Amino acid sequence: MNPQNGYDIEDIAVGMSANLGKTITEADILLFSAVSTDTNAVHLDEEYGKTTMFGGRIAHGMLSASLLSAVLGTRLPGPGVIYLGQSLRFKAPVRIGDTVQARVTVKEVIADKCRVVLDTVCTVAGKVVIEGEATVMTTSRAKREAGK
Repeated sequence: MNPQNGYDIEDIAVGMSANLGKTITEADILLFSAVSTDTNAVHLDEEYGKTTMFGGRIAHGMLSASLLSAVLGTRLPGPGVIYLGQSLRFKAPVRIGDTVQARVTVKEVIADKCRVVLDTVCTVAGKVVIEGEATVMTTSRAKREAGK
């Protein structure tokens, strides 16, 4: 892995995977709400949350999904990656104190286009909370060297 460009397309193979974990805090939810401007009461108001099917506050789904972006941007393929698409299916809520494990796994490599398709999943205590698929464009050592 190149620390400035992550994994080049020439180094990526089907089956490679990377992950990271993060425990969701009150501060994470408040900061995400401020940045995204999503002030839905189910994320911010425990009393309101108790009246919903969730029985209390839940984290923003996109907060947990953003951890997939972190894995892609810092681990696999890593720095230099460009997101082209992402599908997401939200399967279960995430709450304050839950540790979300985000994992990406290479499903397909399209070398001539520097594209990688990855399965993406977030879990809490082994339970899937988000699943989907990402398509990214990554760097190429051959193209970089040809440009010199």
